[in-house]
Amino acid sequence: MLSAERLAASLTVGAHGQRRAGTGEDFWQYRPATAGDTARSIDWRRSARSDGQFVRDREAQVAQSAVLWVSAAAGMEFAGGPDRVAKRDRCDLLALAVALALLAGGERVALAGQPPRPGRMQADRIAEALVSRMPLNADDDVPPAEALRPGQRVVLFDDFLGDPAPLLAYLERAAGLGVQGALMQVLDPDEEGFPYGGAVLFRSAAGALRHDTRDAGGLRAAYLARLAERRELLGRAALAAGWHFGTHDTASPPAQAALWLWSMLEG
Repeated sequence: MLSAERLAASLTVGAHGQRRAGTGEDFWQYRPATAGDTARSIDWRRSARSDGQFVRDREAQVAQSAVLWVSAAAGMEFAGGPDRVAKRDRCDLLALAVALALLAGGERVALAGQPPRPGRMQADRIAEALVSRMPLNADDDVPPAEALRPGQRVVLFDDFLGDPAPLLAYLERAAGLGVQGALMQVLDPDEEGFPYGGAVLFRSAAGALRHDTRDAGGLRAAYLARLAERRELLGRAALAAGWHFGTHDTASPPAQAALWLWSMLEG
């Protein structure tokens, strides 16, 4: 929690405009005055430049809801060495930091499948849920599409190395509901660079998949090509759904990923 609070403090919290007229403080548009507008609502300076009278609308600013999902797949427990953070731990940190920043801005936040709530106590609930959940005995995990609600913003944290079909279906459903969000792919440096050579037994975390080779170095080019293809697929799918796709490796400072996520949410 302390690490997440320090990370959240580096993010700029602002009100999110609704792109419609309302009671906020930011200018939205000028519109011709109608019979229901009072003399006080008319912008006389703008009206003096034309033959009509104009009202200065302000943009509505209301609390929004954001939903965060962190994969619990067995592979998220992977770390390439004892001095490295596991992918799941880095995702938990990023998710909690984003939640704290959003809550500080007055928004309602929750983990996927839970009701979004405002306030500091909600941050404690999110933190407890993240650290207490057990990893799945499976190589893949899927965000709950049935929990999507119109107008939400969603951030998904995963390595996205499993079957992409359920995620693509999730994005299609989200786009149909007007849900916007971001995919954050978090990988260990070994998964980024494939530093293996010689005889290696590769086994998925849940044990369902395995591959034994005597020349792991000979697989490097093919692996990196497949990783690039997967990222291209995810990037295209995110763009088609109106989402954003970003990547992060656990050897990089978490602030880089947090700032990118914040810029996507603010945008």
